Amino acid sequence: MTALADTREHTYDLVGIGLGPFNLGLACLTEPIEELDAVFLESKPDFAWHAGMFLDGAHLQTPFMSDLVTLADPTSPYTFLNYLKEKGRLYSFYIRENFYPLRVEYDDYCRWAASKLSTLRFGTTVTEVTYDETDEVYVVRTERGETYRARHLVLGTGTSPHHPEAVRGLDGDFFHNSRYMQNKAALQRKRSITIVGSGQSAAEIYYDLLSEIDVHGYRLNWVTRSPRFFPLEYTKLTLEMTSPEYVDYFRALPEDTRYRLAQQQKGLFKGIDGALINDIFDLLYQKNLGGPVPTRLLTNSSLNAARHDNGTYTLTFRQEEQGKDFEIETEGLVLATGYAFAEPEFLEPVRDRLVRDSRGNLDISRNYAVDVTGRGIFLQNGGVHTHSVTSPDLGMGPYRNSCIIRELLGTEYYPVEKTIAFQEFAV
Repeated sequence: MTALADTREHTYDLVGIGLGPFNLGLACLTEPIEELDAVFLESKPDFAWHAGMFLDGAHLQTPFMSDLVTLADPTSPYTFLNYLKEKGRLYSFYIRENFYPLRVEYDDYCRWAASKLSTLRFGTTVTEVTYDETDEVYVVRTERGETYRARHLVLGTGTSPHHPEAVRGLDGDFFHNSRYMQNKAALQRKRSITIVGSGQSAAEIYYDLLSEIDVHGYRLNWVTRSPRFFPLEYTKLTLEMTSPEYVDYFRALPEDTRYRLAQQQKGLFKGIDGALINDIFDLLYQKNLGGPVPTRLLTNSSLNAARHDNGTYTLTFRQEEQGKDFEIETEGLVLATGYAFAEPEFLEPVRDRLVRDSRGNLDISRNYAVDVTGRGIFLQNGGVHTHSVTSPDLGMGPYRNSCIIRELLGTEYYPVEKTIAFQEFAV
């Protein structure tokens, strides 16, 4: 497949917008398909994946087989194992006997794959998407005045850092955990630090800061609205929920049921690695041998208000089970409050072509289309309310991309699994 010069006359089969792991995986899987003429646009100057959370030892919560391509095509030249072989690290990874790649290693793997592809256009910001009714194609315009015409779009703009209502418009130097590494040194010069949020990122930051609390002498708080510090549920029968059968089951449920389950199932993909929870306890135990450590861990506590005066934040929480309000004063504030999908503004001219549910959110079809034709615009991720825990799961990315490619070609280039689970989800 060749990426041709961008002109108004040329029409691509596919334009991908945004290059996270999911669209990068799609670029890898479409590269050898001669029948598909594709190009992928990304506003960043090169590939970047959660660089703000490259803590020492931090690893993926999914095994190496959940790479860009393996679960669609294990013979692809873009597998993680081929990356290791080319880098001369395959035997080291084998001897390590750990299925979970380091986070910085996974980012380097993605950069390696990106460097081999001819269809990627970095530094290209999409400003507008319109629809040409005459030619029945989408017209993608960029900040640099380029125009790309395409029969199909795949949106891979991903999710953005979520900020609670209480901190919107708040002054000061607080930050989301996605920028932790670049702000860590300044943060540790403060006399007190508070982490708000739950999940793996909050736990990793708490452990990192607790490890060096003696060196810097700050007070450290970790506050979450969750009833407890939930471990990521990673038992094998639960993992069968990342399966084609569960997607079929979940997508067919009534809309209200799906939204209710989406809230209840957060622990299935937003929990903390069980080993890390134990490491935190062990570190607290060790630190407390020399006397009480200046740290607090608080659950059931929602952040309802915040103000910033003279370098200090005053955070107002409500202990939900007790129904009591309390305040914490802190100089440093880290929000480990997750990510949320936001519909790209460049889609505004084609809003009438998008399908929505009763709540106004994109109603993603079983085969990941979000437009009125059911095969014109596809969405990567952003579909917990329609596809449950499979939406953000790295291992389901190759499956989703296989489905999208099948829709584009009208045939299965990569075999698409129909059943993999032992259990039955529906009666």
